[in-house]
Amino acid sequence: MRIHAGNLWAGATLWLALAAAPALAEEVVERSISSEYQSMRLVKVVDGLTHPWAVAFLPDGRKLISERPNGLVLVDRDGRKAPLQGFPAFHAFNQGGVLDVVLHPRHEDNGWIYVTYSKGDARGTVPALIRARLDGGRLTAVENIFESNTYTQPGRHYGSRLLFLPDGTLLMTIGDRGAHPPRAQDTLDHSGSIVRLNDDGTVPEDNPFVGQEGYAPEIYTYGNRNIQGMALHPATGEVWVTEHGPRGGDELNLIEAGNNYGWPVVTLGRDYRSEDRFPDAQGRQREGMVDPVFEFLPTLAPSGLAVVDSAHFPRWQGNLLAGGLRAQRILRLVVEDHAVVHAEELLRDRVGRVRDVRQGPDGYLYVLNDAPNGALYRIEPAR
Repeated sequence: MRIHAGNLWAGATLWLALAAAPALAEEVVERSISSEYQSMRLVKVVDGLTHPWAVAFLPDGRKLISERPNGLVLVDRDGRKAPLQGFPAFHAFNQGGVLDVVLHPRHEDNGWIYVTYSKGDARGTVPALIRARLDGGRLTAVENIFESNTYTQPGRHYGSRLLFLPDGTLLMTIGDRGAHPPRAQDTLDHSGSIVRLNDDGTVPEDNPFVGQEGYAPEIYTYGNRNIQGMALHPATGEVWVTEHGPRGGDELNLIEAGNNYGWPVVTLGRDYRSEDRFPDAQGRQREGMVDPVFEFLPTLAPSGLAVVDSAHFPRWQGNLLAGGLRAQRILRLVVEDHAVVHAEELLRDRVGRVRDVRQGPDGYLYVLNDAPNGALYRIEPAR
């Protein structure tokens, strides 16, 4: 287990050296990749990243990239990258470390950046959330505004995607933590849930279980195994997520407040070792538990999800793009009336394990791969 203190690097000297480094030229990896409705070109924007997890786009054209074992990296407009100072101590072990990063919807006014990470002590680790501001090469005004309520060993199934809703509240996914799946049905335990918070970490008064005995007030949904893709559909306002199953059973779900998504009482997946029914499961469906909209077969191991809303890709408008770790591809999903009516594989075996998929403010699509020498790629229409 690597425990990182808040001051992870040598400081101003290293920052100045990296800032003075020559710009890194973007690399066109493939000039034309055909697909059913859109020819693409693939551009490598930044490389040399260590297990990158998420990317956020600053209004001035710079980018923030989280590296799971290291912290946050700031990438300037010319592609130069440098580590940020000031991140609180975190545990980089197994699937833990520094995870998702998003900007506040009013970032240009308030400067807030939100980051999830694995926080640990002798009891184990929990998914936690900070907000902070950026001042040159460091984070300032760092506030720990939320942490899951049960410390757990071992270090896996953190979930940890973030999404701001149109009303200004924030969703955060929390995995079942792997050790004891039935916790996802324990409504006093944040594990295996999506929580909804105000932007300062407090509980919204209209959360579905506020004031109900036997429920943690932060819980928005429960019975979720390990959600690592989450996106808001700009036209419908719907929240879509992709969720890891056990062996098989990877799911696309439509998220609605107060729902129980069934894990582990119901699952379409199987036991890892035997391929028999998952030990805690009682079947594939059950009244009062929400079925997935779609099961990814074969296994996708989903991470990263985007909704296309860009003039650059008119034939993909409104489609979901679901990244796959084990599958090493992106699936383009056409959804009509809450059903997947068509799916197409994109970038199969071209960039490796897909960790994050996002649409940038420029309307292009961005992909991070999970690798010890990872990279950020941009998908453009072929020229």
